[in-house]
Amino acid sequence: MLYDNAVATLTAWQATSDEADLARKRTLELLTAGPAAMTRAHRPGHVTASTLIVDDQRRVLLCLHGRLGMWMQLGGHCEPTDETLTSAALREATEESGIPGLRLDPDPIDVDIHAVRCGAAPGEPATESLHYDVRFLAVCPPGAIESISEESTALAWFTPDALPSPLAAGVTQQLAPAFARL
Repeated sequence: MLYDNAVATLTAWQATSDEADLARKRTLELLTAGPAAMTRAHRPGHVTASTLIVDDQRRVLLCLHGRLGMWMQLGGHCEPTDETLTSAALREATEESGIPGLRLDPDPIDVDIHAVRCGAAPGEPATESLHYDVRFLAVCPPGAIESISEESTALAWFTPDALPSPLAAGVTQQLAPAFARL
């Protein structure tokens, strides 16, 4: 079901930039490998889902990733229990932010392909792979309080004109399509 949803979502999606459209097409090519391309066991690369969380003050919540040491949106690997890309993105955002009640926009805001080192399964040695990251937007409920997960060193809110450093590549390309949706 997750695989079929990923193919349908990316086939129907109207990309938010030329770069995102190229990444969308490359992700659809990856998905010709079948459902295995949704799992971290697919070593050439696999689909991931992430979420840029915004609040009513037009700030973004970023995490300082514990292993990578860079500020980025929240998200990660799809799990066997995820039925859709949106459910994977919402699960990851909720787990990593500690914020219940996030309102996820079902249409992606970006697709980005980037090299990472990750294990085929938790506890396995990391090897080079590609993440084909489908990125979504979520709006934080008023008054929500974030809490750091085991995957992050820190969580913090930032305005788009005062983003932290070091910032993961691809974070800024999400801002315009995200704020255009609000």
